[in-house]
Amino acid sequence: MKFKAICENHLYSKAYAKGKRAVTPALAVYVLPDYAAKRLAKAHPQHRIMNRIGLTTSTKLGGAVVRSRLRRIMRAGLASLTKKKPLKTGFLIVIAARGAAVRLKSTDIERELDTAFTNLGMFQS
Repeated sequence: MKFKAICENHLYSKAYAKGKRAVTPALAVYVLPDYAAKRLAKAHPQHRIMNRIGLTTSTKLGGAVVRSRLRRIMRAGLASLTKKKPLKTGFLIVIAARGAAVRLKSTDIERELDTAFTNLGMFQS
């Protein structure tokens, strides 16, 4: 499933401040119910409620090439995880990379995301 990106800074701030958080050595995942999900579903061609995803990488992790690679790997890990286990919909999900993520591959990131989403209760039953 393709995700909609979080584009507004205030949504990142809300997720950090009010969202539930799960932290692993490589990632921090913040989840907050998206109150605009029903309104956005009306604009979706199939009228589906979707998650909005935000990926963040700090400049402390490295240069632009390293940060772009991390975002690409996080996106790949998230896509492969959601094919195996679908997530609940209607949430703002912010995934922030931490220092240990620089050395990991997409399968390792997928494992970290699985742990974080399990702790947050985000998988559909």
